[in-house]
Amino acid sequence: MIRRIKLLYVTYNFFQKKKLIHNELLYKKIGLKKRYFSSVSSNDFAHIDPSLLVNNHNLIDPKDTDLFHELDDETKAHVLAFDDNGYAVLPNYLTSEEVDAINEDIEHFLENGQLKFNEVNKIMFAIKKSARLKAVANNPKLISFLSSIAGYHVKLFQSINFIEGSQQKTHSDSIHMTTFPLGGLLGVWIALEDIEQDAGALHYYPGSHKLPYYLNSDYQNEGSAFLLGNKGYVAYEKMIEDKIQENQLEKKVFTAKKGDVLIWHANLLHGGEAHTNKEKTRKSVVFHYFNTTCICYHEITQRPALIEQYD
Repeated sequence: MIRRIKLLYVTYNFFQKKKLIHNELLYKKIGLKKRYFSSVSSNDFAHIDPSLLVNNHNLIDPKDTDLFHELDDETKAHVLAFDDNGYAVLPNYLTSEEVDAINEDIEHFLENGQLKFNEVNKIMFAIKKSARLKAVANNPKLISFLSSIAGYHVKLFQSINFIEGSQQKTHSDSIHMTTFPLGGLLGVWIALEDIEQDAGALHYYPGSHKLPYYLNSDYQNEGSAFLLGNKGYVAYEKMIEDKIQENQLEKKVFTAKKGDVLIWHANLLHGGEAHTNKEKTRKSVVFHYFNTTCICYHEITQRPALIEQYD
């Protein structure tokens, strides 16, 4: 019950002004009367014109980016089909040596206590410690390429490292890292070793990004002015399972090679397979990037996203 009290989040936000104050300018731009620390959800934007925040000037075509020119013909075709499929795979994006260096960093910072696992099996924001990892995430060639396929200018939001499979049930990132306008997020996952299905490989549903964005109101989890909804995340997962069956979506499992990259759209349904072989690890990292002209927030907890600078 305590975690449902919005005032707790508002109080915490009050002391995070530096990471949230940018929202007040965006709120003012769309006529939304909120302070930087206020609770925020999709309901607040229901009657606001998304075009008020759309700014896609000076974007280039994917075919004109430096990274695209380095890809083989098959990969180029996958990239150009991103809008239709909702994902793209870049094989061998990182060399074995680059991956080894990242893994050494993660092991080092875990051993000396500078990085820790959260309440599950995630290592959050390793980009704050590993200069190598941050350099990969902020590579100008990659940023330009991602911006071109996303259709908006992207900026690094966060990193999550894994040693084992997440085993997270199928979901859309947009329930966790939501934007207004919707769709202003991109996921970039990198295999830091060869990964088979029994090690908890990623799965995804091609074309599922074209489904509606399923948010709190879609499973009666809006709550009230003072409390978050009481349905919980399990109810969301059940709704997604039902939508997959209803739309007869086909699951694909990404058995990746070391250095492979999977890029996905904000609304692509994806998750982690069961990690059944405990003798194997599933070392990987996911970067999330957001649209620099969007309002970023977390739909489930109805709080604005804390934006740090990783330039």
